[in-house]
Amino acid sequence: MKYRYLLVLIASGILAGSCYQRPGNGSQTEANIPMGNVKTTVEVIDTTFNFGKVVEGEKVTYNFRFKNSGDQPLVVTSASASCGCTVPERPEEPIAPGETAYIKVVFDSKGRVGPTHKEVYVTSNAEPEFPVLIISGEVAPQ
Repeated sequence: MKYRYLLVLIASGILAGSCYQRPGNGSQTEANIPMGNVKTTVEVIDTTFNFGKVVEGEKVTYNFRFKNSGDQPLVVTSASASCGCTVPERPEEPIAPGETAYIKVVFDSKGRVGPTHKEVYVTSNAEPEFPVLIISGEVAPQ
């Protein structure tokens, strides 16, 4: 009985540890740039994209545009999506005041037949925060 309890405890520790992702391990969604208390403003040009209708298996790519409308560098620290089928890529470098940049989003329609609505969450030093970015459309069966 003691061994069974010990095995369950060890297995739980391994599972919990496998979910941990260390910063700086090549993730496309983490910045290694400290923001401190420096804030700026952002003008999001595109907040929604409706790709219409695609056939299952197609990948849809869209670049959500935004502009640093403040007077300090804009640092995008993370970009994540509501589903693993949607992969956002954030700018690696700070965006200078007045510059325009993109959050590239790739939606993989494989196994996603029907209407779809995916959300992308962006974290940065902008105040107010980035709005939720939305990609939507319909996926037809092959």
